[in-house]
Amino acid sequence: MPGTLVYVGDKRRDEGKISITVYSRDSFEKKEVKKISDAVKLLKKPGKKWIDVDGLHNLKMIEEVGKEFGLHPILLEDIVNSEQRPKMDDYDEHLFFVLKAIEYHPRKKDISDEHIGIVLGKDFVISFQEKKPDTFETVFLNLKMNKGRLRKMGSDYLAYALMDSIVDNYFVTLEKIGERIGDLEEVLSEEPDPSVLRDIQRFKREMLFLRKQVWPLRDVFNRLVRRESPLIKKDTEIYLRDLYDHIVQIIDTTDTFNSMLSNMMDVYLSSISNKTNEVMKVLTVFTAVFIPLTFITGLYGMNFRYMPELGYEFGYYGALVAMALIALVLLGYFRKKEWI
Repeated sequence: MPGTLVYVGDKRRDEGKISITVYSRDSFEKKEVKKISDAVKLLKKPGKKWIDVDGLHNLKMIEEVGKEFGLHPILLEDIVNSEQRPKMDDYDEHLFFVLKAIEYHPRKKDISDEHIGIVLGKDFVISFQEKKPDTFETVFLNLKMNKGRLRKMGSDYLAYALMDSIVDNYFVTLEKIGERIGDLEEVLSEEPDPSVLRDIQRFKREMLFLRKQVWPLRDVFNRLVRRESPLIKKDTEIYLRDLYDHIVQIIDTTDTFNSMLSNMMDVYLSSISNKTNEVMKVLTVFTAVFIPLTFITGLYGMNFRYMPELGYEFGYYGALVAMALIALVLLGYFRKKEWI
């Protein structure tokens, strides 16, 4: 049924946790709880609030958070559905964002993704994390140490900062992949082997995966900067436009890498074809040289009784000299034509 919570991601052994932060220009207070009901007093305090929910597998915890803040059942369903594509929904009283946080693992040579949900209300932000509790560690430290504009601006700026930290990590991932592609180009230029082809195909899959995660964000932030929402202040709109520019830049970079990989694939296939042609050329030269020699040996190997040349005293040596001369003439001709 619509609104039914079904988590389809990886199971976790821990129960998860809820980190509640209440802050203002001059105050900061944080508390970690297992249930949202254990932080009622903190939630009633004045100030802007950031509720960070770690663990989408704990459906009971998600339901309690949704009930406390009046979140729509369809919104909660999208939160726990880790296969949901990035998007933005407007529920009048709050905005809901779905993003994918990614991380590149050099040793495993693959990319992992994490389902992230962000809810923006009038004076609160709720973030839902699937796997890593330290996804927003930098944002939390800046908020705690009162760096930047986080405490000075509204909850909409905090939501922007959370999304910006996710998008910034795309640049880190692309930088690492770019270095690997550069190394692969050097190997390709020296001596390509089947492992190079496997690496190219793997990188092409990763670029396709990245594009699949980033492309919907372009539409999300394009809609966000073009429409007027009471939850987004004008002071924050310029930052959202900058975030939109970053997303466009990421898409352009993925397209560039994808084009480079396609060209590398063509270079690899061309080099393999050239190697095959070289081998075939050598075999053709040997064949061309030995065809007349084979003809001579076959002609005088018929063993007819009356063959005048068989009676010559130096016929055998003459045949060897003739075959050697023919071979040398052919090799010289091939050399002159630069075929060998």
